Amino acid sequence: MNGESTEKPNPQHIGIIMDGNGRWAKQRGHSRPRGHKEGAKATRAIIDACQELGIRYLTLYAFSAENWNRPDFEVRALMELLELFLSRETKTLVKKKVRLHAIGRIDELPASARKALQKAIDATKEFDDWHLTLALNYSSRNEVLDAAKAFAQAVAAGKVAADTTAWEDFSQHLYTAELPDPDLIIRTSGETRISNFLLMQSAYAEFYFTETLWPDFGKEQLQKALACYRNRERRFGKTGEQIAATPLQPSA
Repeated sequence: MNGESTEKPNPQHIGIIMDGNGRWAKQRGHSRPRGHKEGAKATRAIIDACQELGIRYLTLYAFSAENWNRPDFEVRALMELLELFLSRETKTLVKKKVRLHAIGRIDELPASARKALQKAIDATKEFDDWHLTLALNYSSRNEVLDAAKAFAQAVAAGKVAADTTAWEDFSQHLYTAELPDPDLIIRTSGETRISNFLLMQSAYAEFYFTETLWPDFGKEQLQKALACYRNRERRFGKTGEQIAATPLQPSA
């Protein structure tokens, strides 16, 4: 032993599919909007926990493009909750120097939600150590369509070679171009699907599924997910022997 630590680092970027608010509420005889309010409290706790644990990038699946199909009262409640969350948390994000990003077809959100979101993004745009991304009106398939359109326009403008086969060239047109790919994707509530979330970016991510409903998911549950992540061998197409022969690199 040379005295150097061989403990695997925590992920640099975590994506979370926050699921189970409705079931949490139903189990307790509450309305679905009440469950979403409790879920917002869990969101605040996880943002803090990630910063405490040194996880620089956190992406939360807050509202999918498919969520518009939910009952009108629930959609309205979610949009109102988004505005309330942003109005309450922007000062905290500024204080903790967390930069806010948003991915998805943001222009299709209600005007008041867009205004609150842009205000929070502008207030935190100078920070670079910690990053919180909200996936809003997000669909990975829509993202690919939007990226393909932008890529085609770049080719037509002569900015990209028409015969390029480099993923790096195409990925610059994804919503997440300025973010690293996620290392770990977590889904709560016992469901074992990823529901159109970061399909391109999570090609080599590790996945962790838990029965815990989102309002009950806190720092302790996050640490369990991280412990599971650290026990896995990420090979990226290589053999285990090749990985073992490569010196362990700390997260950026």
